[in-house]
Amino acid sequence: MPEAPAVVRSASRPRWRAQLLIVLGLSLGQSAVYSVVQLIDKATRAPLSEGTSTLNRSLNSREYFDLTYQLLDILFALVPVALVLYFVWDAAARRGAVAARWTTPFARLGLDLARPGRDWLWGAGLFLAIGIPSLGLYWAGRVLGITTAIIPSGLDQYWWTVPVLILSAVRHALVEEVIVVAFMLGWLRRLGWGAPAAVAASALLRGSYHLYQGIGPFVGNAVMGVVFAFVYRRYGRVMPLVIAHALLDIVAFVGFSIAGKAMGLG
Repeated sequence: MPEAPAVVRSASRPRWRAQLLIVLGLSLGQSAVYSVVQLIDKATRAPLSEGTSTLNRSLNSREYFDLTYQLLDILFALVPVALVLYFVWDAAARRGAVAARWTTPFARLGLDLARPGRDWLWGAGLFLAIGIPSLGLYWAGRVLGITTAIIPSGLDQYWWTVPVLILSAVRHALVEEVIVVAFMLGWLRRLGWGAPAAVAASALLRGSYHLYQGIGPFVGNAVMGVVFAFVYRRYGRVMPLVIAHALLDIVAFVGFSIAGKAMGLG
């Protein structure tokens, strides 16, 4: 006789908790801890308004070694996303349902091409809704002295700079939205968390790993986290969030790189 669902959920909670902590420890939970330390380091050296935060740094002084390191960095940063997809597949397979076994983890998270038109429409809308207020929050943070000067790209100007910056933007979008929204909200729900608490935890984590940029980016990204979490809970698809996040970062990274080249800074 199969176990009752409540018994199965209770027995599985330690495994789900461990999976969540492992993924966060390998990815954005780790980033949040480092970000807090970096904020303290910067704040105790000089006022935050005098600090800088470079988002895409050069990793080697030689062009093709730099390219190699950049691509390896992007590739290995996606391993926790692969781990999430495995955990999602494993959780479905353990339930034993035929439909669950044959549904890919991409489909279960809404990270597929099943609704390209609607996903792009929502993604573009979120990009516009989040992008313009973000600029205002950054400006306000700089005026108040609680935000560092953010340099979206510190890469030298090579033929591969723009493609690598686009790949970097997509990497950040996949890592953050799949882990902090789709996976974290899903696993916290399995652990018995209510919707408000789960959304708050997701948003605070998103803000926390941006703390190295200052208090302003923490607030802005936490608000963005609330919006993205509610959209995901409403529609059950992470793809629009990935599209919106990728567009935000592409505009910031590539726009800064092109502007620097136009001004002769590359």
